[in-house]
Amino acid sequence: MTDLKSIEIMLIDDNRQMRAITAAILQAAGCRMIREMGDGASALESLHQKRVDLAIVDFNMFPLDGVAFTRLVRNSPDSVDPFLPVIMMTGHSAKHRVMEARDAGVTEFVTKPFTPKALLDRVQAVIQNPRAFVRTEGYFGPDRRRRNAPDYAGPWRRATDDHPTRTAEEAEVLYISE
Repeated sequence: MTDLKSIEIMLIDDNRQMRAITAAILQAAGCRMIREMGDGASALESLHQKRVDLAIVDFNMFPLDGVAFTRLVRNSPDSVDPFLPVIMMTGHSAKHRVMEARDAGVTEFVTKPFTPKALLDRVQAVIQNPRAFVRTEGYFGPDRRRRNAPDYAGPWRRATDDHPTRTAEEAEVLYISE
């Protein structure tokens, strides 16, 4: 387990009790620098004052929710750190919500109620196994592919995927049709 003493975490949740529980878990794991914010708008403003190493953000907040916060961190021209690891924590775990968070550029996802182990596993994942970032026309954020299996035989989904039996024309057709 990585020592969390030198990691500064911004904890963004409109529920004061949830922030207290999450902060207690992080403190018990050794984290000494936790900045708590009640919504995404104040969190963005705070990031301009002082950067952090990691953001843990709730999905549903007002006036700026976790998805909008993540999109602005990733894509705003005045973003101070578009590569900031963002862990989404939420009770909204329906597939479309997870995909919405993923498509906004969230690095990891944890569902409430969560165990301390589940939260700390996500924190460790962003520290110990940082994912490469991808920029496409409609997305900027961590590579959504968790692994590249060398024995995977397809279907190949990107024109840039290196597949020994596919011609460049076939790859382009597949890419455009999706």
